[in-house]
Amino acid sequence: MEYEGILLGMGNPLLDISAVVDEQFLKKYDIKLNNAILAEDKHLPMYDELASKQNVEYIAGGATQNSIKVAQWMLQIPGATGYIGSIGKDKFGEEMKKNSKSAGVNVHYYEDESTPTGTCAVCVVGGERSLIANLSAANCYKSDHLKQPENWSLVEKAKYIYIAGFFLTVSPESIQLEQALPYVDYVFGNETEARTFSKVHGWQTENVEEIAVRISQLPKASGTHKRITVITQGADPVVVAEDGKVKLFPVVLLPKEKLVDTNGAGDAFVGGFLSQLVQEKPIEDCVRAGCYAANVIIQRSGCTYPEKPDFIYFDVSF
Repeated sequence: MEYEGILLGMGNPLLDISAVVDEQFLKKYDIKLNNAILAEDKHLPMYDELASKQNVEYIAGGATQNSIKVAQWMLQIPGATGYIGSIGKDKFGEEMKKNSKSAGVNVHYYEDESTPTGTCAVCVVGGERSLIANLSAANCYKSDHLKQPENWSLVEKAKYIYIAGFFLTVSPESIQLEQALPYVDYVFGNETEARTFSKVHGWQTENVEEIAVRISQLPKASGTHKRITVITQGADPVVVAEDGKVKLFPVVLLPKEKLVDTNGAGDAFVGGFLSQLVQEKPIEDCVRAGCYAANVIIQRSGCTYPEKPDFIYFDVSF
């Protein structure tokens, strides 16, 4: 199979500003643990305070970019993945380009000259994290960039396109939820997102397995592929709904002392999953790879990984 450009991601590229903080810091800025929100005015001073901490780290991130980078790492095939998003024309943007290219991802950024590169505050307490995103330039993506031949060629070449829900509010012209969902073959989420989706749609259930089945059965524009819904639940089993049936896949439980940072765990799961999906591996292998990737990432600071994966030696009995 030809793997060049097989997987394309579109999303909000953000530079993670990651630091260990305490409960008082969370209280000061009205932040809940294990939350992911957009920054409000009250949060803006926090970025400078985080940056002044001795343990601060800067890591190229954003949900979709994390997933694509992890998929590229798992594949170890140069040029297999591409990524499109919007950054600022500044030093953080240059850092983003350098970081992504060194990861082997073929990035085609739209560069906004008047808005700084987006950032995401990663507040880590006891290995758990809260994310506060200041989209800035990531919020400025223009569909005209997507239509340029050198960028549209990435779309035409890709056999798989992955877009996180965060991007839906940024460039509705490029991707719209209600119009896109009938064309979506795989839906990823966590248990909180699944229950929120259920509540918004008036389904009156918090049962994740039931919600996963209902999402998989929403109307599709094409009958070529049935939709598969994949819901992660932290340390609880991964829920996979297909054809009106549910399969549960246990995750590898990591001893508490090995947990460093949960930031990027869900993104890494998707990246690992996609790395096998593009190779047309069975769903069991996709989930296993997702669990492996997430397991690696939570033992490190930020969504980072060692030089090469050892997935082939990683055994889980499902």
